[in-house]
Amino acid sequence: FPSLPDPDMTPGALCLKPDDYRYPEHVAYCRRRVSAPTKLEVIRDYDSQRGYHIEEMARGEFKIDHLIPLCFGGSNDVTNLWPQHRTVYVKTDSLENRLCNLLSRGRITQKNAIDLILAAKLQDEVAMVRSELDQFEGK
Repeated sequence: FPSLPDPDMTPGALCLKPDDYRYPEHVAYCRRRVSAPTKLEVIRDYDSQRGYHIEEMARGEFKIDHLIPLCFGGSNDVTNLWPQHRTVYVKTDSLENRLCNLLSRGRITQKNAIDLILAAKLQDEVAMVRSELDQFEGK
């Protein structure tokens, strides 16, 4: 299974048809709309194009993750989705929540939030991102 999203398959995408705008920065927000067939498509694409065997594994071990989270203005498009194993999302979900909180309070910009979550997800720089968040949060 992939430990990081493949940047060629999942480059990330922003919400282009927002349901709402959020936060002081007025970040475009798309409601979660990823169908079961789309989730299966993402898994099958990673399996066939990158040689993984995700479809043969227990489905509960994975979630279809938004590379750029919806709360950061991410899209539901397949170019923003990847099959994230639980060993990865246990490290990154808390970072997403902290960043969303900072974004909602106007303590960080959308660009900063995206840059930090991409560092965590694409480069496995979780420790560095945690350190940066501590500074934003005044810890």
